[in-house]
Amino acid sequence: METQTLVVGAGVVGLATAAALARRGRSVLIVERELAIGTGVSSRSSEVVHAGLYYAPGSLKARLCVRGNALLYTYAESRGVGHRRVGKLIVAANELQRRDALPALRRRAEANGVPGVRALSRADARALEPEVECAGALLSESSGIVDSHALMLALLADAERDGATLALGAEVVGAGVARGGRLAVRLRVRRAGGRERARSEGGPADSPDAVDHAEPPIALECAEVVNCTGLSAVRLGAALGHTVNADGADGDGGAGGGGTAAAGACAQLVGTFARGCYFALRGRAPFSHLVYPLPAADLAGLGVHATVDLGGRVRFGPDAEWLGERGVPLVHPDDDPHTFAVDPARADAFYAAIRSYWPALPDDALVPDYAGVRPKLSRQGEPAADFWIARDSAARPQLWHLAGIESPGLTSCLAIGDEVAARVTGGVEPRRAWHE
Repeated sequence: METQTLVVGAGVVGLATAAALARRGRSVLIVERELAIGTGVSSRSSEVVHAGLYYAPGSLKARLCVRGNALLYTYAESRGVGHRRVGKLIVAANELQRRDALPALRRRAEANGVPGVRALSRADARALEPEVECAGALLSESSGIVDSHALMLALLADAERDGATLALGAEVVGAGVARGGRLAVRLRVRRAGGRERARSEGGPADSPDAVDHAEPPIALECAEVVNCTGLSAVRLGAALGHTVNADGADGDGGAGGGGTAAAGACAQLVGTFARGCYFALRGRAPFSHLVYPLPAADLAGLGVHATVDLGGRVRFGPDAEWLGERGVPLVHPDDDPHTFAVDPARADAFYAAIRSYWPALPDDALVPDYAGVRPKLSRQGEPAADFWIARDSAARPQLWHLAGIESPGLTSCLAIGDEVAARVTGGVEPRRAWHE
């Protein structure tokens, strides 16, 4: 069994990457260990289309978010994917934030080339959103919302139209070097069993009778592997024995190219995780725009913000809870059955955060909704790391890794796909634009 390019992971970034490679004439096989697409990070976000306000100028996050924003709206329109350019208010809670933090954020937006950002007085902000209390705000006109699942289905359809194939329930468990410098990848294929049935019925996936039925591993030869496994990207990289080039010597990492700061020529990539919970609002939507507080300095999250989905439902979140500290072994989110449960007791902190910009939030108006986890390449209290898009060590240049693809990964997905495809193919142009 063989293919030219193996894309591992069928979330929104993996599907966009596969579609971008297929549009450049690559023979692509997408493998996903779960039995459906988009069940990881892609299914547990705010579904917000970001403008690119927050990220360091010159970073991959800034560049790919701004480009991805424009591509995504055009693509969604062309494919009938639900979306709405609702705009976002970023609110200052006090006069100090209005005087210092809002102008700084606006300067960063300008440096990143974000269109449609303007300052609002308190009166201007309340004219747009009468229930918002603030000292002032920024309006980001290009921020919006998108139906992430419909987007993933459209990307899969496009990839398949250009010849890509999807294999569900297929997990990469190892790789070696095959003939002619190709990679020999070992895949374990499973079919739905006790674990999938337990999940679908809301029961514990780790119960004694919750066992999937795995077939013996099969071998696949390919020219290159692209690791788009989200929360598992670092773990898969370690399983494949990688050492990522962190100094940018091959032009694929390092400062300004998506690498992280690391001493020496090579460094083992180590990730961590930040968990975020969401609460839904009972009753009518108080806002028509997205409403965000100013973010924390380390960008662990963007604060407990308000989003209105395409159905008019309002949810608040996420908060940010780091799941590990430096030097402490992490339990991978997939290995902890409690990772995605929302503790109702967290509501107290949500009420306090939301009332900083919506004082009229009624008591007992919040209900637990869902939780998600962000793959991080920085530790708590450290500056937020950039996206990591890197070729593996010189020993295995056929391996490519995408790690730390957190927010704004959904917004950036088409631009990320183009970026990866251009690197993997050596700059081959696509046969057509995304919207065609």
